[in-house]
Amino acid sequence: MSRILVLILMISTYALASTAEHGETDIVQRTVNFLLFAGLVWYLVGEPIKSYFSSRSESIADELKKVQDKLDESVALKKEALAKISDAEKFAEELAVTSKKENKIINDKIMTQCSLDLEILIKQSSSSKEFEQRKMVRSVVEGILQETLDQSSESFDRESMANVILKKVA
Repeated sequence: MSRILVLILMISTYALASTAEHGETDIVQRTVNFLLFAGLVWYLVGEPIKSYFSSRSESIADELKKVQDKLDESVALKKEALAKISDAEKFAEELAVTSKKENKIINDKIMTQCSLDLEILIKQSSSSKEFEQRKMVRSVVEGILQETLDQSSESFDRESMANVILKKVA
C-alpha cells in the first residue's frame, strides 16, 4: 500500500509541476505539491514522532506520579511527626504535674520526719538535762554527806547534820 501511495505522489508531483511559460501563476500546483509533500512526510515520520511523544508523555506522567507519591508520603510522615510531637507535649505536661505531686509528697514526708526527729531530739535533750541535773545533785549531796560524815565523827549529831545538809541544798 505504501509503495502505491509513494508512486502516486511521485507521478502527481511531476504531473502538476508547471514551468510557468504562459505567464500564469502556479500557486495551485505549488499548494498541491506542498500538501502532497506534507502528507508524505506525515506518513513516513508520523508514527515515530507519535510514539516518541506518547512515550515521553508516559515517562513524564510516571515521574509526576513518583513525585506525587513522595509528596503524599512526606505529608503522611509530617502528620505522624506532628502527632508524636503532640503526644510528647502531653507526656511532658503529665510528667510535670506528676513530678510536682511527687515533690509535694516527698517534701511533706521530709517535713514530718524532721518534726518527729526534732521532737525526739528535744525529748532526748530534756531527759539528758534532767539526768545531768540528778547526777549533779547526787554528786553535791554525796560530797556534802561525805564532808559531813567526816566531820560528824568528831562532834556532830544527826540533827545538826540534817541542818547542815538543808543549808547547803537550799
